[in-house]
Amino acid sequence: MPKNVIILGAAGRDFHDFNVYYKKNPEYRVVAFTATQIPNIEGRTYPPELSGPVYPEGIPIFSEDDLTDLIRKYDVQECSMSYSDLPHEVVMHKAALVNAAGADFKMISPEHTMVKSTKPVIAICAVRTGCGKSQTSRRVNEVLADMGRKVATIRHPMPYGDLRKQIWQRYGEYEDLNRHECTIEEREEYEPHIVMGNLIFAGVDYEKILEEAEKEADVILWDGGNNDTSFYKPDLTIVIADPHRPGHEVGFFPGETNVRLADVVVINKVGTAKPEDVSTVEDNIRAVNPQARIIRSASPVAVDDPTAVEGRKVLVVEDGPTLTHGGMRYGAGHVAARKFGASKIVDPRPFAVGSIRSTYEKYDHMEEILPAMGYGQKQMDELEQTINAVDCDVVLIGTPIDLGKLLNINKPAVRVRYELDEAGKEELRPYIEEAVNSRRARR
Repeated sequence: MPKNVIILGAAGRDFHDFNVYYKKNPEYRVVAFTATQIPNIEGRTYPPELSGPVYPEGIPIFSEDDLTDLIRKYDVQECSMSYSDLPHEVVMHKAALVNAAGADFKMISPEHTMVKSTKPVIAICAVRTGCGKSQTSRRVNEVLADMGRKVATIRHPMPYGDLRKQIWQRYGEYEDLNRHECTIEEREEYEPHIVMGNLIFAGVDYEKILEEAEKEADVILWDGGNNDTSFYKPDLTIVIADPHRPGHEVGFFPGETNVRLADVVVINKVGTAKPEDVSTVEDNIRAVNPQARIIRSASPVAVDDPTAVEGRKVLVVEDGPTLTHGGMRYGAGHVAARKFGASKIVDPRPFAVGSIRSTYEKYDHMEEILPAMGYGQKQMDELEQTINAVDCDVVLIGTPIDLGKLLNINKPAVRVRYELDEAGKEELRPYIEEAVNSRRARR
């Protein structure tokens, strides 16, 4: 008899693991997914269009809060850990819960879930959410364009809506964001690429996504999210580490796995981190992966109009996931507010409404920052209401997107921009050239 399995997920790696590892494996019967981290993604069904003929009614998705009861209800023999950005200790607490309920706890090796491409693959992964993968991916895109290569960037999944509409998605122009009804989190990842003229793919079925991307590209760039491991077998793995969170590179799942798999590790944000913390990160990397080549880089911040910030009371809006399950107390917007002389950074918590207030209750480390939460129109409306209620002179937007296109903000707004510095770009170039050219030679 096949083992009954629950996949623990957060609408991303969980679906990929099912598709490539469990879906056609007669040894397993997936009875449920659980969901966490992202608001309102439970209560759905993984649809028959994706689950296949073995699962003609699809597979239900429950809250992870119900895991113990679900193990007993479905007579589950195995639970598979399929989401990321967790401290090692938290992962083992989940393992203890699963074991105590009578099931085995499984962590699938990335080797079993990496799909092979016919094209060279460069993977951009990270130690934690918010390390700087996105700007690194954009820089790698620039290097490949300089080499005359056409690139398809495939982004880690964020399928929070109707999964049947998200089997595979192609983004080449701004209107595609509206057509696919993208959340703020999705826009934060896709819009900067679109502005640069880069081609983006995402969705749920990453074998189908790769098939479509290979039709248009010479090189596949995996832009990993939530510090997950690559869904594709890479010719070069670049991993980003953050010295503002020293020790996390060996203390988080699967961030440490990424460090151990890395060909190159970029220690980012060195311009704003303590030198001793940069050294700690480098020492930890060398301890677990002495063969990895280490590059130190910065992500300098700039604003459209520094005079609009100087001497003003500022509301700082930051990238949501970086602050929430990424655990950061500040981001690029907060750095910019201090750099450009804001007289005061306003605490937005007293003005928060609805789910934004609930977010502060769940992630109580946040103080002088407002996470750009927007998982659906209702939450975007609540974000807009919160911003408009704050008593400030200017809104400093530290997300990678133009929030003014999505929200009606009732006060002046200034965008913060940050990119991987030129030194980091040039140091990455020889490794990129080697990976692409050696793959071509092998073919």
